[in-house]
Parts: sequence; C-alpha cells; structure tokens
Amino acid sequence: MSATRNVPGGGGVESSNSGPQRSDAQRNRERILEVALAELSRAVDVPLSLIAKKAGVGQGTFYRNFPNREALVLEVYGHEVRLLTDAVTDLLKTRTPDQALRAWLDQLARFAVAKAGLSDAMRQIVGTTDGPAQPGYAPVIAAIEALVAANHEAGTIRPELTVDDFVLAIAGIWQIDARGDWQAQSARLLDLVMDGLRAGAPGRG
Repeated sequence: MSATRNVPGGGGVESSNSGPQRSDAQRNRERILEVALAELSRAVDVPLSLIAKKAGVGQGTFYRNFPNREALVLEVYGHEVRLLTDAVTDLLKTRTPDQALRAWLDQLARFAVAKAGLSDAMRQIVGTTDGPAQPGYAPVIAAIEALVAANHEAGTIRPELTVDDFVLAIAGIWQIDARGDWQAQSARLLDLVMDGLRAGAPGRG
C-alpha cells in the first residue's frame, strides 16, 4: 500500500510514488525528444508512431507529452536552439573572442546542415523559407551580438562589421547539401568567412 502525505496548501494528499512516477515521466519525455531529434533530422515527414516506437513508449504516453507534430517539433527545435545559444557563454570564457566565434560557427553549421530535416520541419510550421526559423531567430541573433561585441572589444574583427553584415556573410551555411561532405565544405566556407572578418582588425597588428 502506498503511503501518502499532506500537500501544503493543497488540501489533499500526494502519493509517495509521485516522485518515481515523475522521474519515469521525465525519462519518457527525454527519450521521445532524443529520438525525435534524430528522426526529424533525417526526414521531415517521419511518422510520429515510428518516433514513439523507437522511444519505447506507447501512443498514449507519446500524445500526453506531445499532442501533435507541431508541439513536438517546437520542443525539439527550441531545445537545440537553447544548446546553441547557451554555448556562447562557455566559449567566451574558455577561448579568445575570435576562437570562440569560429568554434560557435562550427556548432551553427551542425545545427543548420546536419539537422536540416529538423529545420525543414520547423519552416513548415512557421512558414519561413530561409535562415533560422522565426521562433529561434531572436536568441540566435542575441548570441551573434554577444560574439561580435566581444570581438570588437578585443579588436579581432574589422571594426565596421555589423551583426547584419555577419548574418549575411554566413547565410551560405543554409545552402550546403547535407548529403555530401558537408563538414569539409562548411569548414572551408567558415574559414573564408573568418579570414574576411579578421581582415583589417585593429588588434591583428
């Protein structure tokens, strides 16, 4: 028999099993998101039933967490955007500003190219066609602003460069074909971008 305890301010009781139950529910949700990221990155139209099956959860559990495809895609995309933008702080703490910028661009390329299916799914929801999908656009721009500002302060990029210039300069990332050797191609492209950003930087002398 399960023990119970009073819920403060709730006027009721809570089962002692609620902790483990919540943990199980959280694990189920995390498994769904992990599988969804992998599957949506490969194919935008992957059946939700396949995601549930690979995550090892029943249909009821799946739809309690994500009632429709839009809810699932929004959650997966939002999580990936947070990982991408949260990385800026750590990079700026552990590397010089220009090295942090170059490392972050590699992460952006993985997001834009390796997860092309996820980006396509997101664009279908929000109706955008190019660049980052709208719900994740503002935090990505904020991350870019922080990186550009740090590099301007250090004198490691050309002084007249604006955030808008930077966004236009890296737009080619979204044109890389994920079916080819995208890692090598993106590395070449981003090295060229960084060479251009550094040209004329006051701190280079």
